[in-house]
Amino acid sequence: METLSAQHTSETSTDQRLQALLPELTLEEKVQLLTGRDFWTTWPMEKIGLRRILVSDGPTGVRGEVWDERQPSLNFPSATAISSSWDPAIADRLGAASAIEARRKGVDVVLGPTINLHRSPLGGRHFEAFSEDPVLTAELAAAYVAGVQRNGVGATPKHYVANDSETDRFTVDAIVDERPLRELYLLAFEKAIVESRAWLVMSAYNSINGTTATENDLLETPLNSEWGFDGVVISDWTAVRSISSANASQDLVMPGPDGPWGEALVAAVRSGEVAEASIDRKVLRILQLAARVGALEGFEPVSAEPVDQEDLVAFAREASAAGTVMVKNDGVLPLDPASAGKIAVIGHNAKYARTQGGGSATVLPEKVVTPLDGIRAAFGADNVTYSTGAIVQEGVAELPLEHLTNPATGTPGLRVAFLDADGNELFTEDRRSTALVWFGGDAPIRESSSVRLHTVYTPDETGSVRLGAATVGHTRVHVNGALVHEATIEVHGKDIAESFLAPPSSTVEIPVTAGVPLDIRVELDTTNRGPLDNALSITLGTEPADTDPEVLIIEAAQAAREADVAVVVVGTNSRVESEGYDRTSLDLPGMQDRLVHAVAAANPRTVVIVNAGSPVIMPWRNEVAATLIGYFGGQEFGNALADILTGTTEAGGRLPTTWPATQADVPVLNTTPDANGKLHYTEGIHIGYRAWLKTGATPAYGFGYGLGYTTWTLNTVKAEACATASGETIPMTVSLTNTGYRHGKQVVQVYAEKPGSAVDRPIRWLVASSPVWAGPGETTEVILHVPSRLLAYWDNGWTYEPGEYTLRAGFSVTDLPGETTLELAP
Repeated sequence: METLSAQHTSETSTDQRLQALLPELTLEEKVQLLTGRDFWTTWPMEKIGLRRILVSDGPTGVRGEVWDERQPSLNFPSATAISSSWDPAIADRLGAASAIEARRKGVDVVLGPTINLHRSPLGGRHFEAFSEDPVLTAELAAAYVAGVQRNGVGATPKHYVANDSETDRFTVDAIVDERPLRELYLLAFEKAIVESRAWLVMSAYNSINGTTATENDLLETPLNSEWGFDGVVISDWTAVRSISSANASQDLVMPGPDGPWGEALVAAVRSGEVAEASIDRKVLRILQLAARVGALEGFEPVSAEPVDQEDLVAFAREASAAGTVMVKNDGVLPLDPASAGKIAVIGHNAKYARTQGGGSATVLPEKVVTPLDGIRAAFGADNVTYSTGAIVQEGVAELPLEHLTNPATGTPGLRVAFLDADGNELFTEDRRSTALVWFGGDAPIRESSSVRLHTVYTPDETGSVRLGAATVGHTRVHVNGALVHEATIEVHGKDIAESFLAPPSSTVEIPVTAGVPLDIRVELDTTNRGPLDNALSITLGTEPADTDPEVLIIEAAQAAREADVAVVVVGTNSRVESEGYDRTSLDLPGMQDRLVHAVAAANPRTVVIVNAGSPVIMPWRNEVAATLIGYFGGQEFGNALADILTGTTEAGGRLPTTWPATQADVPVLNTTPDANGKLHYTEGIHIGYRAWLKTGATPAYGFGYGLGYTTWTLNTVKAEACATASGETIPMTVSLTNTGYRHGKQVVQVYAEKPGSAVDRPIRWLVASSPVWAGPGETTEVILHVPSRLLAYWDNGWTYEPGEYTLRAGFSVTDLPGETTLELAP
């Protein structure tokens, strides 16, 4: 009690001291603080000791203020990999690691986690969110937020709320009944606010039931009035569109310095359209955030130094393995490096792995360990062959650094110059990547007329390549002084992120000779940039060669036939999974399914690794010996896979989302708004496994499913026989035994059922889970805590239906051998 009292006294004192700063600010200064200074920072105010606050994208890494390969970031596994661990401790450590990275880069606020739900597997940012289940999502989100903020950096659960797909995301109106809104989409956010006390929340682009998120009453109720949120509601970039949002509980408009508030908001206050008290509340919340992160003089930050630190590269490797899900193993795994023999590694993604999804979450790691790298290191390069098998790349891929020479310095890389209308250089920089993005920063994008990329490229093969650029605008490509290609590349879609972060490309075929250098200059006009006139992206590179796909498959099958084991890495590409657009199909791109069929026919000891951030259809799943879902495994992806293949560790993951056998089976699929811009959530509370159970369709692999290298038996389940509807937590003890030959991990899952309920209920729904570890032959007990709130339903308030509930315990939503009953008293 003394600790709580002291904490309350401290918070009251801080509030009073913050309040005392308000009279020092004019109305104009207060309003200025409510819109960003630029893309990533807020306004400083020297007169009150306020420095800028720097925010950064950060769900699976922290990019920092600039998108620059010269300032690399740790690339952690994607959210779907983290959630597959079913381990809040992993999520907490990811948060703490992200905060360490943030502090290294001078970042005060991480714009994550993304905790929208996997309503449809077609969702373009599926990889960036945790799960189809709100309870699992809430547990992991709360743990991540706690880890970030314990190390003194603000966390930002996003995107509030019902921003579960990308199609027309700026204008879509999600029509969601109150009950699913409360029981699913808001529930995912609640724990991060109530228990972990997130310092920020990001409001979404979309509307909910007719009102845009930045103007929606949901920002006040339940966020503030019920959950006690005392932080900053920061907008998604350009999501605030009107003065009306200033009357809502929207606090900070990003990016700046322009926006709909500014002078218009000052005038609205003076006319009485917006109350100055509303402005003061917003300013106080920004000042409180500044105090928490150490941006306000005279206030102690929550943590002056990180309190939790560890080897972040080692953690990235551990987290990737912990989140890899083995969905099949006929005994071929693990492989002993001493006796495995010859291994044929096959697949475009084996050599060019996707370690992260596309969009604003992108970070630039210093080094990536691909599956091919990891397997060669574990089994010996002499024992490993490689075949492409199938082309996965679409569009332009950057030129390899090792083949580039900067003509200005003679070092690896290229020279970039921003030019005025007369061709004079306004700004130059020497870069080490031909995939370039500028979000603000020092580059004079607004002041320039064009940007020029200049490098000397030395190919390592003789033949022809399709050389060009991926960008938006008018481009010119010069090779050895001659103009070889000129094109105006236009935007295909309406979404800024799609055109900016996954732009279309235009290329020309040119002959190349191994070892013969080519002087390459690409110019892009930078005038008339549109709404993001201080941002720019361009990639100089090559498109895939026009190789006969049948030849690639034949070569791969032959390599598999000559090997003792074949390891095929299949996956998606940046055109399939990215911010800004949804998927149109769950099929693997290109000829990858044909490839796996052919390799499996050639070698019965075929292991498939799926390098995708969200579900894909696997028509070959019954033909192969083993399948691992590795997601976007971060920069240590290859080492983590090698650890699993060799048995150094086991795949620790269980599916956080249902993987379908066919796209036609998916019960909730649509992400496209109707002609009126509305996306109707007609499925109500039945998404994910709930919808699968309701329809009776059988997926390829169900929610919660996953295998390890040992076996388990569930022995007993015990819980209190009765409980009251007072919001209490019901302890439940589960005993289980590791019946295998080695140490291993299991995830105990508890689901509730209410047969004969008076209201529509899922057949069963997740109420608790816990990872468990035990040695061979060891019996262990785990105590899980079932909140009685999770037995309630929403009907203008949380409503508790008295009577008997069945609690089932087991290892997936359909593997639940343990059972007990609970009587819920009125």
